Formats: sequence, structure tokens, C-alpha cells
Amino acid sequence: MAEHHVSVTVNAPVHQVYTLFTHFNDFPKFMSYVKEVTYYDDQRSHWVAQILGRHEWDAINENWIEDRQIGWRSTSGPENTGKVKFLSTGLDQTLVDVYIHYTPPAGILGEIGEKLGGDNRFDTVLQEDLNHFARMVEQAPPGALDPMSSHYLFQSHSAVAQGTTTDRQKASMAQDPMMSQQAMAERQARIEREAADQQQAAEERQKANEHQAALQRQAAQEQQEALEQQAARDQQEALEQQKAQEQQAAQEQAAPANQDIVHGTLGGRNAAMPPTPFGDRDARRERHPDYHRGPMVSRDPRLNQKTEQPLSETENESPWQRSVRGTHREHEHDEETP
Repeated sequence: MAEHHVSVTVNAPVHQVYTLFTHFNDFPKFMSYVKEVTYYDDQRSHWVAQILGRHEWDAINENWIEDRQIGWRSTSGPENTGKVKFLSTGLDQTLVDVYIHYTPPAGILGEIGEKLGGDNRFDTVLQEDLNHFARMVEQAPPGALDPMSSHYLFQSHSAVAQGTTTDRQKASMAQDPMMSQQAMAERQARIEREAADQQQAAEERQKANEHQAALQRQAAQEQQEALEQQAARDQQEALEQQKAQEQQAAQEQAAPANQDIVHGTLGGRNAAMPPTPFGDRDARRERHPDYHRGPMVSRDPRLNQKTEQPLSETENESPWQRSVRGTHREHEHDEETP
């Protein structure tokens, strides 16, 4: 018994996909190779397919699990069994896996034909019709549970459109109220109306997308201009800062040539000269003989070394005061000399 497996992902909820697949009688309306599916009752059906020749069999349903699995096995005609599994892979997405096991016709000759290419042909046909099912579901209104609501029915590739269905399939469709002339006219009008609404909605979405894209381009352009302006300002500030630094460096380099040796040094007047107890004025003249005495000590009353009498106010003048006033002690000694 040969085994075949094909799969397809349908963009619809799992319950909708499962329910639409159970409408076997509508398969010839959108599939190419299924020529008839008619019902004996709610469990048994009759199938005719054109795959590597014409094949006809009766089948009975088995192992059905709602929204999860559909199964069958043949009761007459070519021996075959199969199952279809439905797996939700998202809020509006369903994976459909089809598994079919069948015994090739004509015994050993059939098995030889299967190995010479019939196996691949069967897989190709099965995949094509499963793809048609996916498109039928996706072109049905959201939540629709009847294939007749889909816009994909009666496409040029379908067995009904090609006129290759069996007489029993045609009779079954003739008895279907939804296949009456009035129902088909209403269906066609509805499809055209829904197609116009979809076209209008698509155009509105396109306009909205174009408007959004234009706003995004404008925002990007304004942002680019702002970045360029900021870059220009930063460059200008950098140039001005560099120029100021160069000017400052040039001024600092030229400063030593014009610097006053007394007033231009760090720390103030005469800061570069050695400190003395008499302050910076002492740096301009010869040091006083009593420079080693502090200014406050120099003010203490002293006695004349010769007379041992207290010095007069003039004589008792401190070296600091004398230095400030510019009095030369040598002249005073000359006056005191008898």
C-alpha cells in the first residue's frame, strides 16, 4: 500500500477550515481532479477522481474529531484510507495535513507504474487540489462556514467550470437550492458587491499608507535638516573655539616679552623677588642694617649705647618707619657725633 502526504497552511481559524473541508460535495466546484462526491447518507459517500486514470469508490467516515481530524476508508473500488489533520498555528492560521494510503491498481503492474513516476504525479495532483482548497477558504468572508460563500468557486480550473463532472454530480447540484438560477444570480451580485467593497477598502488603505509614508518622509527630511543645521552650528562653534584658543596661545607666547619684571608676575608686585622682613619696598634699595629684626621688635624702646639714656622719638624710630620714610641712618649717626 502506497503512502502519500501533502500539507498546506490556510490563513483562517481552525474551526472555519475544518468545517469547510467537511463539505465534500462542493469539492468539484473548486478542485480540478475530483469529479464527483455524492452522499448516500451522513456517513457514506461516493467519489470519482481523475488521477492516473479514472477511479471510483465508496467511502465511509471514521475517526472524526471536531476541529482536529477527519478520516475515511473505502468500502468498494480501489482500496484506500486516509485522514486529514487540522492544527491551529495562530489566531487566524491553520496547518492542514493530508495522509492517504492506497493500493495501486492492477496489482504488480500498478506497483511498477507507481515506481516509474505515478507516485510523484499523485502527490502533485493532491497538492494542487489542496492548494485550491486553501484559496477557497481564504476568499470566503470571515467566519463563513459554507463554501458557496467563497468567491473562489467555479474558477476556470475547477471540474464544474471545465464541464468534467459526472452526471450524478450534476444531478446533485441541480437539486441544491443554492445552485438554482436565482440563487446563483444573487450570489454573483453579492460577490460583485463584496469585490467592489474590497477594492474600495484596498484603495483607502493604499491612500492611507501613502499618506503615512509621506508624513514619515517629511519627518525624516525635517530631522535630517535639523541634524545638518546642528552640525553646522557645532562646526562653527568649534572653529570659533579653536580660533580663541589660538589667539590666547599667541597672547601667552608674546606675554613674556612685554611683562613688567615687578608688576607682571603671578602674585603681585615684586612677587618674583626674594622675600624680606621689610616687604617688597626693600627690594628697590640696599637692605637696612637691622633687617634681621622684625618690624614689631624694632619699635621696642632702646638706650643710647654711649649715654645709656632712652633714645628720643626720632632716635627711637623703628627701622621699618625709617625705611618707609626713606631716612638714612648714616645721617643721624653723623648728627649725634660730638
